[in-house]
Amino acid sequence: MSQTVTDFEVHDIRFPTSEQLDGSDAMNPDPDYSAAYVVLSTAPTDGTGGTDIEGHGFCFTIGRGNEVMAAAIEALRPYVVGRPVPRTAADLAALHRELTHDSQLRWLGPEKGVMHMAAGAVVNAAWDLAAKQAGRPVWQFLAEMTPEELVSLVDFRYLTDALTPDEALTILRAAEPGRAERAERLRAEGYPAYTTSPGWLGYTDDKLVRLAKEAVADGFTQIKLKVGGNLGDDVRRLALAREAVGPDVRIAVDANQRWDVADAVKWMTALAPYDPHWIEEPTSPDDILGHAAVRAGQPVKVATGEHVANRVVFKQLLQAGAVDFVQIDAARVAGVNENLAILLLAAKYGVPVCPHAGGVGLCELVQHLSMFDYVAVSGSWENRVIEYVDHLHEHFADPTVIESGRYAAPSSPGFSARMLPESIAAHRYPEGPVWQARRTTEEDDR
Repeated sequence: MSQTVTDFEVHDIRFPTSEQLDGSDAMNPDPDYSAAYVVLSTAPTDGTGGTDIEGHGFCFTIGRGNEVMAAAIEALRPYVVGRPVPRTAADLAALHRELTHDSQLRWLGPEKGVMHMAAGAVVNAAWDLAAKQAGRPVWQFLAEMTPEELVSLVDFRYLTDALTPDEALTILRAAEPGRAERAERLRAEGYPAYTTSPGWLGYTDDKLVRLAKEAVADGFTQIKLKVGGNLGDDVRRLALAREAVGPDVRIAVDANQRWDVADAVKWMTALAPYDPHWIEEPTSPDDILGHAAVRAGQPVKVATGEHVANRVVFKQLLQAGAVDFVQIDAARVAGVNENLAILLLAAKYGVPVCPHAGGVGLCELVQHLSMFDYVAVSGSWENRVIEYVDHLHEHFADPTVIESGRYAAPSSPGFSARMLPESIAAHRYPEGPVWQARRTTEEDDR
């Protein structure tokens, strides 16, 4: 049945998470988790009838500016409406290239920032649509593609000094023989996770200790704390967390870009006695040499990536030996295609990928990328974990499922990105009833 994309809806969706300080860190003290959310509608074009399928995608923000993100997505409408529904690697590669190579829109980056993220939201919605057409979850849809199809999805411009198409083919072909066995193991055991839920900077010490103990009881073998506000507070909080979880549970720490290089080295030297597993985003996400200096200047391993703008910066971080863990984000770069390039780069350099998640819907999306990586790229989950935060999953039709500290493999077709219509209606900004009620409360308080 022939189908076309007939409509393109964009919604500004926001959740008032700042009320409970969920998501709070040293750089972002009052986030309202938000999504600039796009829906691609379809209809048959050959008069045969049939079921219309929607594609869902989004960009994650933390409140103000989400309207800018939504406007950027809206600017991509002409590239999608009237287009045949993508079904193949060739279709998805063509859409990705059109969205990221448009010379006038590209000028706004190039290939970074709001316009690039908007392209990623639309690309991810197209992957959701294509996987639904195929009756597969995205991780499986990807993992069943041939190495040649996967390589065709990647834009290798600016990468060939670090990774050529032939090298990418070699990586994918080497992983091909064990795909079926790894897929079955994934379905049986799930994918390793860690949780940030205990560690938000705005939480009290008692709440931190209680949630850390609960995380271990729930089967997590790694937690994460936010740091970077005050060194004395961070030492105290990390000591409390270490006492709460014991010596065998990993504790990562995350500065959310708070420090200059010298501050990062000083801070992490002071925290090192409590055995942090990594320091995440110790400095500017654009500072490759700064990350390398932090890595060389203190004993804790370095992780970054959730704010890295594109595959080129990831390439340079790997070339410079600046990171021990690559942290892809499903909604920061230009969608599945560019994240595939980053997974291949990480595999070439032998660096584990431990994605950023949390946010609204990020766990739902990025689980597919890590599971695909395990099945068809790296072939390993050793030293690999996906971040998990237990917020806002109830707003999705196919929410993330965590069992004994592991992500259960999604089985529903698509990218797990469909938000419930009632959640969209309630949290649409500023007219949704959640925000109208909040505005009324603020007016009463005045």
